[in-house]
Amino acid sequence: MVVIRLARFGKKHAPHYRIAVADSKRYVTGKYIELLGTYNPMIKQNQVKIDLEKYQGWVKKGAQPSDRVRHVVKLASK
Repeated sequence: MVVIRLARFGKKHAPHYRIAVADSKRYVTGKYIELLGTYNPMIKQNQVKIDLEKYQGWVKKGAQPSDRVRHVVKLASK
């Protein structure tokens, strides 16, 4: 199954996340199919950068977004 999830990168106490499309059996920070954007929870303004067209395309193809990704996409669409 294909999922859309957050993959953490960055350093200690300064998290950044990639919004990635990946196989559900892969390790969270492992290889991904496509990178859709980034999310920085440490700043309040412009914290989400995502290609919404690609996101919608993957959802139409059957990819399942995680709960946190749904929340982040809702933030981006405001």
